[in-house]
Amino acid sequence: MTLKTFLIGAAATTVFAPMAMAERGADGHVGIIYWQAPSILNAYLSNGTKDIESASLVSEPMARFDPTGQLVPFLAETVPTVDNGGVSEDLMSITWKLKEGLLWSDGTPVTSADVLFSAEYCMHPEGGCSQFAKFDGIKDIEVLDELTVKVNFEEPKPYPYTAFMGNQSPIIQKAQFESCMGAKAPECTEANFAPIGTGPFVVTDFRPNDVIQMKANPHYRDPEKPAFATLTFKGGGDAMAAGRAVLETGEFDYAWNLQLSPDVLADMADGGKGKLVSAFGTLVERLEMNLTDPSPDLDPDMRATREAPHPFLTDQAVREALSMAIDRDLLVEIGYGQAGRPTCNLVPGPEIYASDNTGCLTQDIEGAKAMLDEAGWVDSNGDGIRDKDGVELSILFQTSTNAVRQDFQALIKQWWSELGVETELRNIDASVFFGGDPGSPDTFQKFYADVEMYANNFDGTDPQAFLANYRCDKEPQPDNQWQGQNINRYCDPEYDTLIDELSRTAEITKRSELAKKLNDMLTKETFTIVPLVDRGRVSAHANDLGGVRLNTWDSEIWNAADWHRIK
Repeated sequence: MTLKTFLIGAAATTVFAPMAMAERGADGHVGIIYWQAPSILNAYLSNGTKDIESASLVSEPMARFDPTGQLVPFLAETVPTVDNGGVSEDLMSITWKLKEGLLWSDGTPVTSADVLFSAEYCMHPEGGCSQFAKFDGIKDIEVLDELTVKVNFEEPKPYPYTAFMGNQSPIIQKAQFESCMGAKAPECTEANFAPIGTGPFVVTDFRPNDVIQMKANPHYRDPEKPAFATLTFKGGGDAMAAGRAVLETGEFDYAWNLQLSPDVLADMADGGKGKLVSAFGTLVERLEMNLTDPSPDLDPDMRATREAPHPFLTDQAVREALSMAIDRDLLVEIGYGQAGRPTCNLVPGPEIYASDNTGCLTQDIEGAKAMLDEAGWVDSNGDGIRDKDGVELSILFQTSTNAVRQDFQALIKQWWSELGVETELRNIDASVFFGGDPGSPDTFQKFYADVEMYANNFDGTDPQAFLANYRCDKEPQPDNQWQGQNINRYCDPEYDTLIDELSRTAEITKRSELAKKLNDMLTKETFTIVPLVDRGRVSAHANDLGGVRLNTWDSEIWNAADWHRIK
């Protein structure tokens, strides 16, 4: 496969037949419930799905990924490729052109200056942009005219669809955010809570960790959309209440991420008010091992940073033994049923990128004990807890508050106790855990615990930007407002070298080999990340809510502009 044909295939687009729509706002009100409540509406300042997806109703990228993983233009006139001249033959640049006539929700024109600014905002050296990996390898950005920008790369980039692509990398308005650069970014509450956008809806009221009220954007580019005049985005509660609100009571029209046991979901579906929708993508429930010391006794500038290594999780034998003790089949059975699959991979799909990594699928308690014995972790004082050189295997294990996750915690604690590992369980409200507040001690980015469990995924079908999050320079720390996804503070120069090689590799089978190697370095070679379950996305919508197309490759509510009431 040549460089050119790879890029043409990667950027294939899907055209959908136009949908018959009433005039804008004719269908009244629509209600969405995410049991993890949004705390900010700026995708660049949060890694939380609930923040990024709620923000996607307001802020949009140049192009997105559809439910099949194909690229479709949103703000862009078309998706650039080598074939149409948008990507240079030498793969050193990509040129994006905005659609003509686009307006911000305040009625002002969207221009190439806004596109350039969006990159400058995230790439600011004093900032803490959670999506910084999207801008890896960019040399500079040229404004060619009022609607066109050219992104120049430091070296050939066979997969250039990272910056300005998908719900994690939207275009933000320069006029609103230009005084919010760098360290000031988290302080701009008005802009972060009520961004001026190009999406189908406009924020009218935002109560963090509770509810967002929106109305139809009067300047949305399609005069017939959205069909709904107003929208309520309710956050908080739990998955059980969210499911009931759609499937049993009909109080809401759409419920996200129904992380509930299969029998509970089946009973709810019998309520008759709505229907379940599901699809597999790249959502992996996993354990993250902290390679740094989270002790509160440390200086705040050292706590959970690479300056202070973890007292026992830096020993790979401990990490591997903890993984060996887990029965993933049982976790799937009690937690997800047919909506889950045991996995040892951080990147479970698409199939071409999924490593043949199955070694973790068989629980081996006795083997884990032997491994700890050999590494010198023994119960020297008879208190039931293994120790070595005065350090005990005593773990603080945290996650967000959710019935399935608490069931997982209880089982894992029991298995680890059989090894001689003491475990304290902690669960944190999801709006706080995934909130990204740099002042909070309870975010998953700060990782003030030994082990934590959660799931997230990457947009699109190519894992390059997602895997790049584990480079040495992507760890959350005080000087970047604790933003970033390398929460383990993993650092391996070989890993960084392979990421660089992936970024300049075009041939799809070679990209596959590199992605699998990077996945394996994080999982089966180091057990820095311990995957548990490849989770199918399960949500629900009202029977009379039309236009819903569940998307696991982008924002789940990516096409809310097309939603309408079935009459």
